[in-house]
Amino acid sequence: MTSDSGSLGDEVTQSGVFETVRDGYDAVYDALPSSEVFSRIWRDTAYGDEFGDEFAHIGFLTLAEGERLLELLGLDGGTLVDVACGTGGPGLWFAKQTGATLIGVDPSASGVAAAARRAKRVGTVPARFVEGTFEQTGLPDGSADAMTTIEAFQYAPDKRAAFREFSRVLRPGARAGLVCFEVDPSKAAGLPVLGVDPIPDYRPLIDSAGLSVVAYEETPGWEERVYSTFSALVEAADAIIADIGERAAAGALAEAMLTVQMKPYPRRVLMVVERS
Repeated sequence: MTSDSGSLGDEVTQSGVFETVRDGYDAVYDALPSSEVFSRIWRDTAYGDEFGDEFAHIGFLTLAEGERLLELLGLDGGTLVDVACGTGGPGLWFAKQTGATLIGVDPSASGVAAAARRAKRVGTVPARFVEGTFEQTGLPDGSADAMTTIEAFQYAPDKRAAFREFSRVLRPGARAGLVCFEVDPSKAAGLPVLGVDPIPDYRPLIDSAGLSVVAYEETPGWEERVYSTFSALVEAADAIIADIGERAAAGALAEAMLTVQMKPYPRRVLMVVERS
């Protein structure tokens, strides 16, 4: 009885996390096209507007980090799957640099629709976007020549299952590149989303999924950019609410305040794994 109840409780918790994350991102993605204040703060502070409007995103990925990831992936054409693709910025940039065909996967219908519109504007990248999650991408076995996920994996409610899904979707010998935060369980306890499956070191999970670690590196300068960005958002809270509306601002500002106050991230890492 205890085991069955625990499993049911885990499923309910994970379902709640999925709904929370999806609804929050739906609101942000719907608001971004008309955003001025939020988008400007994010571009200028998080990554120095290095990607321009064409590949703008709401993560901390820098151009140097993107280039490092591509160097380690060694992708030349083929099919690239970008999981938690959001509005498609980094995934489309990766695909353009490598000549790959992009499949973007995201739980947010608003994100998928925005990514598809962006792909049409970019024009030079064959791409399609589908709804799916880390644990259930809906893609065939061995269909990816590479996979990426940027600034989202720390939110996955079942990271072991997510790595197993990566292993299933990658073809033998293919690699996946991730940029995400390690999470301190003692600081994340009780926090929404982050507290569900906090992982301080992903390497044991990688091994258990039948993947091998190619690289596992702390990204330089991440703390200054992360805390400067979130502090700037908190300081501009009233302007951001007016800019993107209360619904979209609620999740973004809550994350910013919790990150600044709790400092739940020991490190931000760039990792590349390979399927044997």
